[in-house]
Order: sequence, then C-alpha cells, then structure tokens
Amino acid sequence: MQRTLGSGQPSPHEPPPGGGPDAPRHDWLSGGQLRALRALAPHVWPHDRPDLQRRVVLSLVLMLVAKVVTVSMPFTYKWATDALVAVSGGRVPASEVAWLIGAPILATVLYGLSRIAMVVLTQAREGLFAKVAMHAVRQLGLATFEHMHRLSLRFHLERKTGGLTRVLERGRTGIENITRMTLMTLIPTIIEFMLVLAVLAIEFDWRYVLIVLAMIVGYLAFTVRATEWRVTIRRQMNESDTDANTKAIDSLLNYETVKYFGAEAREAARYDSSMARYEHASIRTYTSLAILNAGQAIIFTIALTLCMALSAAAVVNGQASVGQFIMVNAIMLQLFIPLNFMGMVYREIKQGMTDIERMMDVLEQKPEVPDRPGAKPLVVSGGTVRFENVRFHYEPARTILDGLTFEVPAGKMVAIVGPSGAGKSTISRILMRFYDVADGRVTIDGQDIRDVTQDSLRAAYGVVPQDTVLFNDTILYNIRYGRPDATDVEVEEAARLAQIDTFIRALPEGYQTMVGERGLKLSGGEKQRVAIARTILKAPPILMLDEATSALDSHTEREIQDALDRVSKDRTTLVIAHRLSTIVGADNILVLEKGRLVEQGTHGELMASNGLYASLWNRQREAERAREELAQALEAEKRLEGEKIRDGRI
Repeated sequence: MQRTLGSGQPSPHEPPPGGGPDAPRHDWLSGGQLRALRALAPHVWPHDRPDLQRRVVLSLVLMLVAKVVTVSMPFTYKWATDALVAVSGGRVPASEVAWLIGAPILATVLYGLSRIAMVVLTQAREGLFAKVAMHAVRQLGLATFEHMHRLSLRFHLERKTGGLTRVLERGRTGIENITRMTLMTLIPTIIEFMLVLAVLAIEFDWRYVLIVLAMIVGYLAFTVRATEWRVTIRRQMNESDTDANTKAIDSLLNYETVKYFGAEAREAARYDSSMARYEHASIRTYTSLAILNAGQAIIFTIALTLCMALSAAAVVNGQASVGQFIMVNAIMLQLFIPLNFMGMVYREIKQGMTDIERMMDVLEQKPEVPDRPGAKPLVVSGGTVRFENVRFHYEPARTILDGLTFEVPAGKMVAIVGPSGAGKSTISRILMRFYDVADGRVTIDGQDIRDVTQDSLRAAYGVVPQDTVLFNDTILYNIRYGRPDATDVEVEEAARLAQIDTFIRALPEGYQTMVGERGLKLSGGEKQRVAIARTILKAPPILMLDEATSALDSHTEREIQDALDRVSKDRTTLVIAHRLSTIVGADNILVLEKGRLVEQGTHGELMASNGLYASLWNRQREAERAREELAQALEAEKRLEGEKIRDGRI
C-alpha cells in the first residue's frame, strides 16, 4: 500500500497567513465562489474557439475510456488467478490443459496492455487539455492586468502593489488548479467510483457496494474535516515563516544601521523568536499530516478487510472463485489511489475558487474616472490650458483646490509655486485625469478634458515627475518608452539634449546598461535626466514639469534647465516648482496658498509686490547662502588642515 498523500504534502499555493482579506472562506461554495466559477466557465468552453471546444470534448472521451480500462484491469487478475488455480489443481480434462497453460500468460499480458493503455490515455488527455487550461489562465490574467491599469489612481494608492500582484499571481494559479483538478481529477474520480460500484454490484452483491459506499463517504468526510483543520495550522505556519522572512530581509536591508548600533545579537534574537514560532507550527503541521494519513489508512483498511472477509467466506463456501477474492483486493487497492488524492483535490479546488473570487473582485471594481460615452479624441491646435473655477478634494472634509482659475496660453511657460500642501501637484493629477474635479472645468483649446478620451489626453502631455521611477530594463528601453518607434539615433539625440549621453557612453555597456529595480543603479540626478530624455523623445505639445530638477545639484540643474528651456520653446509648459530659481524666466508665475490663487505675475512683478512669493524667494536665498557659507567654511578648514600637514605641524 502506498504512503498516503491524501491531503498530503503542503501545497505551494496554501492559503495566505492571518485572517485578513486574503484568508480563505470556510464555506464550501459561497455566492462569490459560484460567481467566480460562472465567470471561469466561458474561458474553459470558449465560444470563439471551436478548436478548444473539440479538445475539451476529446479530453472527456479519453477520460471516460481511461476509467473503463482502469476498472477492467482487476478482471485480468481474476482470469489469470482462476486459470492458474485450475491448472495447478488438476481439475480440468487433459485436452484442455494446453489451452489453460497459456491463459494465465494471456491474462497477464492483457493486464500489462491495460496498464499501458490507461497511462497513454491519461497522458494524452492531460496533453490535450493543457492548451484549454492555459488559454483560460492567459485570457483571465490578461483581462485582470489590463483592468488594473484602467482603475483609478486612488485605487492603487489605497492598495499595496504587492497585494495586487499576489491577487494576479494566485488568480492565475487558481484558474489552472480549478480547470485541471476539476476536469482532470475530480470528475474522473467520481466516474471511477461509479464504475467500481457497478462492477461490485454485478460481480458480487449489495453488501460489497454498501461497504465501499460507506467507506467512500466516511473517507471523504474525514478528509474534508481534517484538511480544514490542517489549513488553519498551515496558515499559522505560513504566518510565522513570513514574519521570520520579513525580519531577515528588513535586517539585511538595514545592514549598516545594525552595525551602527551594534545590534547583531538583538536582530538575531528577533529572527530566532519568529523561527521558534515557525518550528512549533511546523511540528503541528507534520503531526496533523500524520494523523490525517493514519485516519485515512484506517478507514480504508477496515473496508478492505470487510470486503476480503466476505469474499474469503464465499470462496470457502464454494460461492466464489479464488480469482474473485484476488479481484476484490485489486479493485479496493486500485480505488485507494484516487481516494488518496481527494484531500489535495478538495484543498486545491477550494483555494483556487477563493483566489479566482479575489481576482473577480478586482475585475468588478469600476474605474473612478471612466471615459464618458461618446468621448472623442483630443485635438490640440495650440495647447492653451484653462482652469475655470475648479474645486477639488480627495476627501470631502478637506478642500485641496478652492475656486482656482488660471490660463496657460499656447506656447507659453507658466509656473506654479507655493508652500507645501498648497495643491501644486494636485493640478498635474487633474490635468492627467487621474481624478475629476468636483466643480468647475479644465479645458485644452476649449475642449473639456472630461469630454475627450483619456488615451488622447495623455498622449498630448510630456511629464517629468518629481520622483522618477524607471523600469528594470536598459537605459535604451527607458528612454525609448517615450516613443517606442523611435530610432537609436533619435534616442541618443534626446539623451544628448538631456545632458546624459556622455554619461551613458562612458558606461561599459552604454545604452544597454540595466538600471535595476526602480532605477536604483542610477543616482537621483541620472534618473531625472533619463526621464527628461524620454519626454524630449515624446515631443508632446504640452509639457508638465513637476519639480523636474529637484534631485539635481546646482551645477547639473543649470545644465538641465538649459535643456528644458530649449525643449519647452514654443510649447505650452506648466512648471510645478520648488526651487524658485528655476522659474525666474517663466512668462507667468502663479502663487498658490491653501488651494487658492493669491498672486500671479512675472518674477520681477511678484518681487516688487513684496508678497508671499517674495517671502518664499528670500527664505530660499537665505538657505542657499547659508549652505554656500557652510561649504566655503568646510573647504577653508580642509585647506588649513592640508597646510598644517605640509608644514609638519600635525
């Protein structure tokens, strides 16, 4: 008898730790899970793919034939055994002995052929159905991925990115598990149960059927209950494992901080505490597995013993042959194999339905900012941007923009400044239609941005954000992201204008250099220049610079500012500025405070009015002078120290 794998070894797709939103529900089929199955069905039986439908039908036919062959195999045992008993017992006429000597060999060969046929049919079914299952995985995974990109910025800000990718990953796995476990394991097992019961009723009598039926019900009931119990224990084990892993990663990421404070022993103690909980939970996990396996084996063995006892009594009484005794044993042992997997099948199907349900929850999320019915592409003739009495809030209790009205004329540069929290960055988010205004309207060349398609709207912008995040790919890929069809020469020209071409060419791999996750292999200034280069490459009619030089030193800032001035020439440009020195040449400067426009004018006009802008300017200049004086003092101190060393005074 094989070792029970019933609910066996832990699956890599066990339910996540804790009892939060990702914890599995313990009802067998909730309304949400039924909804998930209904959503999955069209992908398993795709109406637009008759080739896949034929594969499903052929897979089911092969499954049925394989199960008939499987159930017929014990008959070959019976025939071979009865023939051997007849020959060895000398109870047959001499004229028939020659034929009976070949009968056991023939039955044995038939058994071997049956096993080969069963394996070939099963594997052929698996291979045929793989395309159906993976097509469903791909289609639903793609639909979810595309939908995630359509959802609003608010949705993504309120969710953890890791949680969303986990939903996508587990949803894909859940689809594969549901399709494969249901059609490749659960349905074949049910058919095998029914065929076995039919064979027992025909070849033997109702007592065998009753024993096996009771065994199947008891076995499955025990397996389901024990699996539920083990899922709880396994979740605790996962939680401890996750906690230990999190502590290890956090400690290693903060390696220098640990060294600063000599906290190695403290970090080791924290890690060991989590590992101790993991050790305790692991012991309970494997103990519960042993209990499950033992219980399954006991239930099965009781039924096996009862059936063989009945058969043995029938043989003794002359009511059955030895072959039938062997056949009962073969049928029961063969039945144990699919029973063995039912715990795993139950767990995987249930977890798969839960994972698909979470994916469906994401798919049912409605975008906060959809395109209006009949929305038309934006037509940019000049690029004039207007805010007309715009009111906006993220939360009703806190107003961000309060009746804001201004214009960015076509081809002009307008800067927006103000203290932190004034609403500067919110303006760029509204222009991108990450959010819709609560009142008023925003227009481009007279077109309300709510009446045009978002794709065409965003195609009109070139954005250099304050915090540049790059893709974990090459520098070439990240610059070309601005215009995917751009040639290498155009990419290099954009890099040259952004003052980064020389730096890139000095790298060993040049433009093929990988920038690392989120671009962390580059400095802040280098990342910013890559962002500027890809915006230059896009060549949009409207530029939005959201503190685009905030990550640069003063020298680099002047170089980049020259490049930005060239790029923004004759383009409508909106600059959200923190360093006021970068927008001295703007055609108009808007000064915001608490979401309201309190001043506007050129740099000279605003300085002459001696208002909020002048105050911000003077504070920045004082801070810059203080930094310069400190730098000069440090440099002087370094020179003095060098002179002392040369003179031998140190």
